[in-house]
Amino acid sequence: MAAGGLRQRLVHLDLKGAPPRAAYLRQVLPLLRTLGATGLLLEYEDTFPYTGPLEPLQAPHAYSRQELQELLGLAKEQGLEVVPLVQSFGHMEFVLKHKEFAHLREVRMFPNALNPHKEESRALVKAMIDHVMALHKDVKWFHIGCDEVYYLGEGEESKQWLQQQENTPEKLCLSHIKAVASCMALSYPTVTPIVWDDMLRGISEETLAESGVPQLVQPMIWDYAADLDVESKVLLVEKYRRCGFSKVWFASAFKGATGVNQSLTLIGHHLQNHLQWLKVASSTPTDVLQGIALTGWQRYDHFSVLCELFPVAIPSLAVCLQALENGGYSETVKENVEKLLGMPNLEIDTFMSTSLGTFPGSTILSLVTQVSFYLKSSVDELLERNRYVTGWFSPYHRKRKIIHPIIMHHFQPDAISLLSKWNAVVQDLQVAMEQVFHNSTVEEWMEENVHPSLQKLQQVVDDLDEAIKAQT
Repeated sequence: MAAGGLRQRLVHLDLKGAPPRAAYLRQVLPLLRTLGATGLLLEYEDTFPYTGPLEPLQAPHAYSRQELQELLGLAKEQGLEVVPLVQSFGHMEFVLKHKEFAHLREVRMFPNALNPHKEESRALVKAMIDHVMALHKDVKWFHIGCDEVYYLGEGEESKQWLQQQENTPEKLCLSHIKAVASCMALSYPTVTPIVWDDMLRGISEETLAESGVPQLVQPMIWDYAADLDVESKVLLVEKYRRCGFSKVWFASAFKGATGVNQSLTLIGHHLQNHLQWLKVASSTPTDVLQGIALTGWQRYDHFSVLCELFPVAIPSLAVCLQALENGGYSETVKENVEKLLGMPNLEIDTFMSTSLGTFPGSTILSLVTQVSFYLKSSVDELLERNRYVTGWFSPYHRKRKIIHPIIMHHFQPDAISLLSKWNAVVQDLQVAMEQVFHNSTVEEWMEENVHPSLQKLQQVVDDLDEAIKAQT
């Protein structure tokens, strides 16, 4: 049986990077249900089909209305509760980077935070929420973001506002959250807004209680660490209760929280994180805890590189969901996950899961594992630790096309065979990725993770050819 208060288990899909094709998501939803998910937290960012004045927010690979309607219909059929997420304060780069909206930045130079003083800022947020709500008719919750509002209080208008007595950055933050939540309450009285809790944590109980915010929103307490401090979380929940919040959510992570350019998911780290959250849940009154969101970040922010791709992290997600559903982790849980994913040997504490599963996208996991483990190391081994290369085909030799015939014999076959081996693997990966992702994602991932080593190898093979031609 699921641990006390964790009956709601939302899987977060972070679509601001590597958004999967709609057809792939349709394959995955039934699996998520089987693994123990009860809902989805959909962070659309620039993949939502905004129209009218908001059309610039749409990325070229945004989903169509029809794709989303089909997806939401399928989620409903599967019994998955959908909670949309639209950032309304911090992490607004995907909006504020556009010239049409740049005048609404808190700090003129930085596109991350919205200026909370402008009426137009609130109108923008309302328009975004209205667009998304139009497609999500019967939702119970709507996540309005509000995490990591960097540089708040540093804009010109904020500086003036803060000069007045009684005014503080905390109050500025709370007043914007209150404005957005009140606007939601007016337009969508049956929908409860959720906010990330990091901007609230350090605010005094008195200030929180007086702000009126606790009556309007449910905080989602997030911590992705393997050694999450259970005691301090229990105290934080009690603090939020005393301030007047009726319910709280937790947020864990199944991927995208261990390194900005991480390419493989270390299941052990994320499993520990969930086991810690189970301890917090067991010390939290059931009537206070609304549920948990398992976050799967795809970028740390709109401008950063991609971290682990969704299919690569499915085994981690499966282990974490099953641990939550069973109130812990055991050999039985592990065997069940292996059966559900069709993976004969799941590795929890190393990255080595090159065995092929039967879940959607498992080929990507297997090939990404090969590339992440062996591509760079095999190329470096050949080019930096091979004495024939370091001694007889150095950059000096290559530039001048000087080569000793013996070297060709000792080195050229190895270089050519390594290159053709990796070209074949990368070709397979390309094909597998194109079924799941749009070309822009495939291109970005390849440029970050494959090209640096592969191009280095290709260059050496080309230089060998050139040098040999020059000799003859």
